[in-house]
Amino acid sequence: MNTSCPVMKSDNQLITLAHGSGGKQTHQLIQNIFLPAFSNDKLEMLHDGVLLDMPSSQIVFTTDSFVVQPLFFPGGDIGKLAVTGTLNDLAMCGAKPYYLSCGFIIEDGFSQNDLKMIVQSMQKEAHANSVQIVTGDTKVIERQNGTNLFINTSGIGVCIGKDPINPTRIQKGDSIILSGDVGRHGMAIMAQRQGLEFSSPLLSDCCSLFPVVSSLIQKGIEIHCLRDLTRGGLATALVELAEGSHMDFRIMEDAISVSEGVNSACEILGLDPFYVANEGRFVTFAPKHQEEEVLKILREFSEGQASSIIGEVLEPSASPTVVAKNAFGTQRYLYRLSGDQLPRIC
Repeated sequence: MNTSCPVMKSDNQLITLAHGSGGKQTHQLIQNIFLPAFSNDKLEMLHDGVLLDMPSSQIVFTTDSFVVQPLFFPGGDIGKLAVTGTLNDLAMCGAKPYYLSCGFIIEDGFSQNDLKMIVQSMQKEAHANSVQIVTGDTKVIERQNGTNLFINTSGIGVCIGKDPINPTRIQKGDSIILSGDVGRHGMAIMAQRQGLEFSSPLLSDCCSLFPVVSSLIQKGIEIHCLRDLTRGGLATALVELAEGSHMDFRIMEDAISVSEGVNSACEILGLDPFYVANEGRFVTFAPKHQEEEVLKILREFSEGQASSIIGEVLEPSASPTVVAKNAFGTQRYLYRLSGDQLPRIC
């Protein structure tokens, strides 16, 4: 009979159950991987909580969890995704990010080298956005195949605009403006899983959106609502916002940019790109007279080169709908994503 004990192996290359025990191995994991990457005066106190210095203003708090497979994908990895995903949720509320927490759930047998790369990716993205990771937690779970890692990040930010940004402020006549082409993240993940190759490489659009949002606010755009287009894609986000604002929307399908690679992948897999997840795209609802200024600002950023005005807000409605009109003049209604066409993409 084979027996094993959950203690640290001499080669020090794999996570073991002992790393989640709260003892010596846990301490070594914190000292050797997390502290060197996330080092700051608040985290180094290693207390059960952290005292934060915040400006006197409206504070935004959000949390998200990330279970993507594979952990490394073209254009990013689960670490970059965990940081940008939470920063983007803050940005959609018009908030400048200040602090993040991170919780790691690691499978017994996971590679420490892979963990280091993921942690370093998190720190690189946090540093690029002037954000500190100030508290966290680690748990180790029993082995299944030794390759699983799950990350939770929570974020705190401060509103930088004078008016709230949320679905209730969407107004009749607002323009709906898309920040770029859609479907990149979900298709990059799917192509990696299936071993698909295309003449146009599929790269995730995973990136932080706060710089773009900050520019819109600082340049005087009257933003009524913002929404990033993650699970469920553009179509589901629009349906959610129509329902939240009690307004009918109309969009023009031919105004929405889809890259050649994404379009090809969707055709092969039988997917609608409007429902495929993004991790670096959002829609803006703003007064029609400012729509061209919004486009001009978006196109100052590399991720906004394919931005476009895709539709408008119609009338208030007791049963809100989103109608998509194509180049031939025919229309279809958009609905929430039904089922899970691309599991574990974020």
